[in-house]
Amino acid sequence: MIDDKSPYYKYTSANVLENENFKLYWNRSILMDKTIPFDRPDITFMNKKTKNTFVVEIAVPNTHSLTKTITDTQNKYQELANELCAMWKQKAAQVIPIVISMGVILKSLSQSLTRLNFYLNTYIQLQKSVILGTCSIVRNFLNYK
Repeated sequence: MIDDKSPYYKYTSANVLENENFKLYWNRSILMDKTIPFDRPDITFMNKKTKNTFVVEIAVPNTHSLTKTITDTQNKYQELANELCAMWKQKAAQVIPIVISMGVILKSLSQSLTRLNFYLNTYIQLQKSVILGTCSIVRNFLNYK
């Protein structure tokens, strides 16, 4: 869906990407027939051929609350996934939490990456992004006047 091969840290995403096989929403509210409290996941990915939808929520919590974040994410977005199945006439809609922390990688992360058909070593890029993002936040805070 994207021909540009720029590094992830230079990439600016469009809110909607679509071709004949796939549709991807990035950080966009999904309009539903009824009001759903959590209707803005980080990524909503629909495979038009297989009629499968993935609701992906990315979180970088403190190390002590990793498992709670996974459970909360799945519970928050399950209603949205159920409504997407009905509204978009999908065979299945899955909530996939991508939860990563500074230095701690849970087994559920590899399960989530596998469900999305990503390479298992993708967690290395994710971890690097988390560390660089945290360093940027600290640098900005220390230079704040």
